[in-house]
Amino acid sequence: MNFNLTQIPTRTQKPRNHGITMVMDKGLSINEVKNFLEVAGPHVDIVKLGFGTSYVTPNLSEKINVYRNYGMPIYFGGTLFEAFLIRNQIDDYIAICKDFGVNYMEVSDGSITIPHSEKCGYIEKLTQYATILSEVGSKDAKNIMPPYKWVELMRAELSAGASYVIAEAREAGNVGIYRDSGEVRQGLVEEILTQIPGEKIIWEAPQKAQQLYFLELLSCNVNLGNIAPSEVLPLESMRVGLRGDTFHLYLNK
Repeated sequence: MNFNLTQIPTRTQKPRNHGITMVMDKGLSINEVKNFLEVAGPHVDIVKLGFGTSYVTPNLSEKINVYRNYGMPIYFGGTLFEAFLIRNQIDDYIAICKDFGVNYMEVSDGSITIPHSEKCGYIEKLTQYATILSEVGSKDAKNIMPPYKWVELMRAELSAGASYVIAEAREAGNVGIYRDSGEVRQGLVEEILTQIPGEKIIWEAPQKAQQLYFLELLSCNVNLGNIAPSEVLPLESMRVGLRGDTFHLYLNK
């Protein structure tokens, strides 16, 4: 860091196994990617090219190369996986990931319905080709799963080979682990954490209040996802107690 301050919590160092910040790129230009990485790259662990944007992004190979040259892992959003899957093109999906040098894959079923055993089969299959992030939870706000079901699905997907499970929230933070107001479903989160190791969960938390909730609950090294590129430095400041919301969190009483 740029200067010395005492009573700053210890952040895990890159490459991190936990304390991860996952950023959602919803359409940055190549120059914007360069600027983003110059400013925020040291605090970002992985970038998701959100939902199906990679299909319509001009100069996709060049953009991915910018991330690669920086040493930044990227992956395609789970919606793209689902788009290939529902069209019976899973082998094509594997091929494009190979062609673009993408070695992370997200397996999700937020927009489609497939038997869970089948989803776990895809996780197991794709571990041959990539590090797997599996997303649990529906993008349909009306589809509310009880806590025991979240635990059951997460446990099975980790057992199938997922390195992390992602708790669904969408890019707006208003479904899945959140109510439509953006409020955290606290009982759900607490129940999940009684059964699933926190370091294995990436909590989608695009809103500041959501990020603050998880920092207060699980400390500065909680895994957070769907962070906007412009919010990386504000989040990192909040992680280490240098934003008003967490200013007193780590100070000696």
